[in-house]
Amino acid sequence: MTDYIYNSKGNAVGFIRGKYIHSMNGNAVGQLRGTHVHRLSGKYIGELHESMILNKHMGNLGNIGNPGNPGNPGSPGNPGNRGARNYGFPDVSIDLFG
Repeated sequence: MTDYIYNSKGNAVGFIRGKYIHSMNGNAVGQLRGTHVHRLSGKYIGELHESMILNKHMGNLGNIGNPGNPGNPGSPGNPGNRGARNYGFPDVSIDLFG
């Protein structure tokens, strides 16, 4: 089963495979450490919450370093729109997926 990441409009913008986050075309763009989302370069972006990447105002959790290239698992297909969501924190998925 693929775990998708959505933006606040409900569109799938990426997916998770293991500890890596990939764009919908399969390119690795980030990594997970618990619920902390980081770019592949290691820079902290935000928190994974209800399949969204949110700025929960936790401060800067630092840089965890580059894990290397996790490869491209290919496109998992598009799950469609799940509907707009707002959890009271800003959606920062654009900072990871561009």
